[in-house]
Amino acid sequence: MVECNLAKVEVAGSNPVSRSNRNSGWSTKTALFSLTASGYISHAMNHIEPSPQIHALKTWTWEPQLDALYSCFGSKDSVLITIDPDPDAIGSALALKRLLWHKVASVSIGIIRQIRRLNNLTMARLLRLPLVLLESADTIKADKFVLVDAQPSHNDFFSRFHYTAVIDHHPQNRSIEAAFSDVRPDYGATSTIMTQYLRAAGVQPSQTIATALLYGIKTDTRNFERHTLVEDIDAFRYLFEFADHNILRKIEISDLSLSDTKFFHKAFSRKHVVKDRIFAYLDEVPSSDILVEVAEFLLKIHDINWSIVSGVYQGNLIIIVRNDGHRKDAGRLIRRAFGSIGCAGGHDAMARAEVPLSRLLAIIGDLSSTSIERFVRRRLSPFKKY
Repeated sequence: MVECNLAKVEVAGSNPVSRSNRNSGWSTKTALFSLTASGYISHAMNHIEPSPQIHALKTWTWEPQLDALYSCFGSKDSVLITIDPDPDAIGSALALKRLLWHKVASVSIGIIRQIRRLNNLTMARLLRLPLVLLESADTIKADKFVLVDAQPSHNDFFSRFHYTAVIDHHPQNRSIEAAFSDVRPDYGATSTIMTQYLRAAGVQPSQTIATALLYGIKTDTRNFERHTLVEDIDAFRYLFEFADHNILRKIEISDLSLSDTKFFHKAFSRKHVVKDRIFAYLDEVPSSDILVEVAEFLLKIHDINWSIVSGVYQGNLIIIVRNDGHRKDAGRLIRRAFGSIGCAGGHDAMARAEVPLSRLLAIIGDLSSTSIERFVRRRLSPFKKY
């Protein structure tokens, strides 16, 4: 077993001067950072060492984190990176695979569900991404497992693995049992974190990796309209010259198929408005991605500050929440509403919950459209007090 090197990270004083990175030739930035409750580096043997919240201008180098990450792997290891395949996760996984090149025996990227959203399908096709669909956790052969752009508590499939490393930008609501964890909820995208690791390693991203990372940052920050730090903008600027912008444009315009429009029609015909919240339940859907598309579209309606769209996919009730991001916390709301009965989490402006239908049936008694729709509305009503 390879134990991680628990390196200490030195932070400069309150009046920092930018210093040159010894490996990559780029200068560290003066920026606002927040070290999460999980700490950037956690102990091996599945123990989390809490670190205090730090909000200050600091000069930062990511080499100690990179060294600690590398120390978790050996040259004979077979590594599987598991992701829920959205653009940010895909770009982050590609970057991590590149970082581990020549450090381990092999690296694979496993996706926990089929890609159905057209933008993501276009990206996978045009960039020829090496993604493997994970059918069952029991049949997966690997020495080490890594999770990026998610946490084990976010999905039941993820919870079946013992992870060596977890790298994410979502708020952490449960302890993470991993030898190495880097969770930065202030960041707009995990792709930004992975770009910093590439630069610390002195690795120039290939056109494929740069395009995927750039698109990951664009989608998770909604083109820098939500939850964005200067680090996200800096990463975007760095990646811009290496990306294929013709492919990027093609990916971005591949939004909807003709068959998707029927779900927009259903959402409008079944919408229910309570104060500034609009609810729509779409019954069974071919992909949870259509729920995201509809939720973001409904948020464009005047005087609507919350969009809540739900539907059934692969035996789970999926609830997607979007808001305008102004003094709101979608992640906290959805964890309070569904965290005790399913997987739930997110950011200030966007969140998601998944509740197994078997568990839902025990709570509401039947799975009719009316019962499920009322259940979601009651749980997320603006009048509900927690």
